[in-house]
Order: sequence, then C-alpha cells, then structure tokens
Amino acid sequence: MDGLAEGRATCAICPHTCRLAEGQTGLCHARVAVGGQVVDANYGRVTSLALDPIEKKPLARFRPGTKVLSVGSYGCNLRCPFCQNASIACAGEDDVPWRTMAPAELVELAASLMPEGNVGVAFTYNESLVGFEFVRDTARLARERDLANVLVSNGYVNDGPLREIAPLIDAANIDLKGFTQSFYDLVGGDLDTVKRTIAVLAAEPGCHLEVTTLIIPGLNDGEDEIDAAAAWLASLNPGIPYHITRFFPCHRLQDRPATPPATVHQLAAIARRHLKHVYVGNC
Repeated sequence: MDGLAEGRATCAICPHTCRLAEGQTGLCHARVAVGGQVVDANYGRVTSLALDPIEKKPLARFRPGTKVLSVGSYGCNLRCPFCQNASIACAGEDDVPWRTMAPAELVELAASLMPEGNVGVAFTYNESLVGFEFVRDTARLARERDLANVLVSNGYVNDGPLREIAPLIDAANIDLKGFTQSFYDLVGGDLDTVKRTIAVLAAEPGCHLEVTTLIIPGLNDGEDEIDAAAAWLASLNPGIPYHITRFFPCHRLQDRPATPPATVHQLAAIARRHLKHVYVGNC
C-alpha cells in the first residue's frame, strides 16, 4: 500500500491514512514506511496462538462445537480506553514478545490440528487488519486447504482492503463499539466506516457475519442506542447474530463499575424486537 507524497508514504489500510516518513511507524504501531510504501511490520509476528472453541470468537452460529486456531500479533488502529487485550493491541514490536510464523507454516499447523476438531484459522486478539497483508496471504493458503477463515475485527478499515479480503472470509465478528459518533470519538474512529464494513460483510455471499457490542455503563448503554443499532442490523439482515456483552473494569477504565447483568439482559430484550438471534456475554 503506497501513496508517496512530499517524501512521505500514505497508508491505505484505514481512514487514519497515516502519512509516514521513511522508517516511521503509523498510529497502529504495526505498519511502517519502507521504500516509499507502507507495509505491515508485524507480518507473521505472532504474539498469541491458541486452539479455541469457536464460540469464544464469539461466533454462536458458525460451526458450533468446533475449534479454530486463533492467531494474533500486535497493534491496533483504535484507542479504546476499555481495551480487553491492551497488552498486545496497544503494543509495538519492542513492547511484547513475538515469534515469526510464515503463512504457510500457520496453515500447515492449522491443518495438522483438524483431527482435534480444528476447522480453520481465526485472526483475532489484536486488530487483525492492521496486518492486512498477512491475513490476506494466510487466508488464500487456508482456502486451498479447505480451512475456514475467521476474522475478528473492529471494522475500521478502508473500502479497498475490505473488498479485497471479504471474499476470503468464511465468518466474521465485527465490534460495533457503540452506535453514536460521539462514542467513536472516544475510541478514535468513525461510526460510518464500521457500518460500511458490517454492510459489506453482510452482503458477501460466502461470509457468515456476527456483531458484538460491549456495554459500558454511562457510555453506550442507552436503550435508544441499542434499539437503533439492532434496527439497523435488522435492515441488513434480521438473522445477523448480535452479541451484547458485559463490561468489567480494565485498561484505562478501572474506575468504572462492571455492567449490571440486568442491564445486559434488558438491552438484549430490546435488540430482540428486531433481530432473531441475540446473545448475552460475560453474564
């Protein structure tokens, strides 16, 4: 991804469009300008690797009862004060241990775990798409081995990379962090971009889509907000599974109380006015 201008290369992956001098790293800590292009410096740098139940992604209605080889690196293009994986999502290459795995090596490992119930590779833990090229290259090889590709993402990605990767994705869970721009201002993103990502994946014939909202007291727990989010999702497809999840104090929101379970259940009931499949999490 390039776009050299005034001695700087412009990253094309997300709407931040970081303009980087040679050797400079972008806001996400994962992409760097090299030779007039912005590339994923975290390519193949694995910080986390585990064979997980697929329900942990969370995916409630995609191959239930199976497992998926989950892989993460470092870096993220949002700055959520409630980040649940801050140790890697907010990290750069010098901040966290990692080891290198080529796409072919990761796919071979995934295939070797099929007897243990593995159905594919899940790109998760940190923000997957700041390592776009690694996700794309691995997903192509996984397809050749009849392995499923699972994407867990905040959805803050430009249209070009999104449409390139979408046909390779078998299942995705996208974080809809809130349903107001003011909430996305808090996390450093843009609601309309995430809505477009969800809409594109919902329309992708080969992709099973689920959506998650973490409910944070006083920030995105309004009944009207969840009602509007669920109604909008239903306008795309009322069968989209929607996960409404309880918040616990973490990262920079240590002083905010955990979400009352009653709040999560009430908001789930509101979402069910519009959607067929609504799940509560962390309750």
